Amino acid sequence: MDKMKMAVIGSGMMGRAIITGIIKNQILNPETIFVSDIDPEKIKELHDELHVSTAGSNVECVKGADLVLIAVKPQYLQPVLDELYGKIKSESLIISIVAGVPIQRFIDGLGNQKIVRVMPNTPAQILEGVSGWYTSPEVNSEQKVLVEKILSGLGMAIPFSKESDLDQVAAISGSGPAYVFLFMEAMIDTAVHMGFPRKIAEKLVTQTVRGSVNYFEKRGEHPAVLRNEVTSPGGTTAEALYYMEKEGLRHAVSSGMWACLNRTVELRENQPRQKGPTA
Repeated sequence: MDKMKMAVIGSGMMGRAIITGIIKNQILNPETIFVSDIDPEKIKELHDELHVSTAGSNVECVKGADLVLIAVKPQYLQPVLDELYGKIKSESLIISIVAGVPIQRFIDGLGNQKIVRVMPNTPAQILEGVSGWYTSPEVNSEQKVLVEKILSGLGMAIPFSKESDLDQVAAISGSGPAYVFLFMEAMIDTAVHMGFPRKIAEKLVTQTVRGSVNYFEKRGEHPAVLRNEVTSPGGTTAEALYYMEKEGLRHAVSSGMWACLNRTVELRENQPRQKGPTA
């Protein structure tokens, strides 16, 4: 892979995360990774920090590239496709992390057949993410091994047999960090309301969440089993859980995740927003 050239179109948070993972895991040499972005300051920062190569344009960036990562926001995708149509080698592998955009749009928009669609999440920035991925039939076994290697370097990588599964991945792990942060925020704010300084509240909540996840993984039990172990009949935890359930916590989480899934499909199909989530 020492001679493989990689082109990265877009250097936002996720694009930067993938580049960082590739370099940290020594998959490619920094100088063989070329980056293009509409913001020249971002490119300069990446060059100074990670020593990647820079390109003056998207077309220059993909010239001769064996691997192309497209990491732009969905609203900026079409001009990129128009600019790069027919400019990428037919045997090159194209990886997209553009949210909600199906593989067929890249096949039609670029004229290439070897496409990988990835749904990562933000913890990939610290190499603790989870990425769901799906490939077009033309992607060969060697290229799939490369994709697995790249994505595993960002955390956990899970291949899927249906592209539509990535819509569910978006609703679970793609948006999932926001759900967790909202729950943490609610706990922290309540702890402050109880009288704790915010820094102490943040430490208590952060370690509680971290420790609970680690404990869950170590025990290997269903979450309900672990929850019941903490919940004594008529006790303080039972009282807290009663009111959380009474206020609809479980239903709120479910409704939110289904709404996320429905909205993902709407955006993919260019449909108007529905009035509400349907499970």
